[in-house]
Amino acid sequence: MADARWSLIEPVFTAWREKTDGASMAARVHDLWVSVNAIVYVDHTGFPREYLPHDF
Repeated sequence: MADARWSLIEPVFTAWREKTDGASMAARVHDLWVSVNAIVYVDHTGFPREYLPHDF
């Protein structure tokens, strides 16, 4: 995801994450940008497993 696009949606996801943090939430392991980028990738490609990067 391009930086310009991320700068538009990052405040929304950051606010959501701050609102949902609590004792019942697991510790954050992955960067929020990486998670959103993975979701956009799957949405764009339709999840063909042969095209996934080896580290997913």
